[in-house]
Amino acid sequence: MNKKLRIAIQKSGRLNDDSLKLIKDCGIAIDNGDDRLKVTARNFPLEVFFLRNSDIPQYVEDGVADIAIIGENLLIEKPHGVDVIQKLGFSKCKVSLAIPKNESYAGLEYFNGKKIATSYPNTLHQFLKKNKLEAEIHEISGSVEIAPNIGLADAICDIVSTGSTLFKNGLKEVEVMQQSEAVLITGKKLDAETKAQLDKLLFRINAVLSARNNKYIVLNAPTNRLKEIIALLPGMKSPTVLPLAEEGWSSIHSVISEKEFWDKIDALKAAQAQGILVMPIEKMVV
Repeated sequence: MNKKLRIAIQKSGRLNDDSLKLIKDCGIAIDNGDDRLKVTARNFPLEVFFLRNSDIPQYVEDGVADIAIIGENLLIEKPHGVDVIQKLGFSKCKVSLAIPKNESYAGLEYFNGKKIATSYPNTLHQFLKKNKLEAEIHEISGSVEIAPNIGLADAICDIVSTGSTLFKNGLKEVEVMQQSEAVLITGKKLDAETKAQLDKLLFRINAVLSARNNKYIVLNAPTNRLKEIIALLPGMKSPTVLPLAEEGWSSIHSVISEKEFWDKIDALKAAQAQGILVMPIEKMVV
């Protein structure tokens, strides 16, 4: 019987949803109903532990879990004996400083002599030290946004995703301290069998992430503009070019990066490409 790879993920919240979607997009079937804290995949040697976010790095460091998906900011706040092996590109957020929206803000000097409420005291301390600022750190857990409204602090340092929570509490973001996203971490002492299972999982994860970051594109192009258009669409190796029934025209099939998408589309139109179709890719094995 194969040894099972043990992965820890957040038991609730947005990171939980995104982590489960990644696992399921990798073709791994799990049933996490009934608020269970541990489930076994039906078609892959994987056990999933559902844990409190703040506890996860320690579980990996201690070898209770082999790998985990957590927010990068958590490792920055409290380093552990774990390694980041993959950035996952989802659950992106910022650790930011925010102040009451009716306050004027001219720069970091604003925070000198202020009280700042946060659940990330170490991250805040490092930032203040780096910028030679003197402020009082008031550590609280949860509901940080309410602190200025009840006179507990002048400002807050907290995770910001969309900014809607800040807006609802009469605050505005004024400084981004660091960017964060979900990362896959591992302990430092994995045996050979566990590493082999991890490699299989990473192969699937990379296929899913590559698909998310690229689009499949099909277009019609004047044959006399093929060289110019092909230069815009390198694809995985090179584009597929097929002649159309109408003389002087060809069909081009390729892959385009999500990051470059609109710039490439504009350039393709300028090169007289027509009938451009763009489709999502389910998996991409490179």
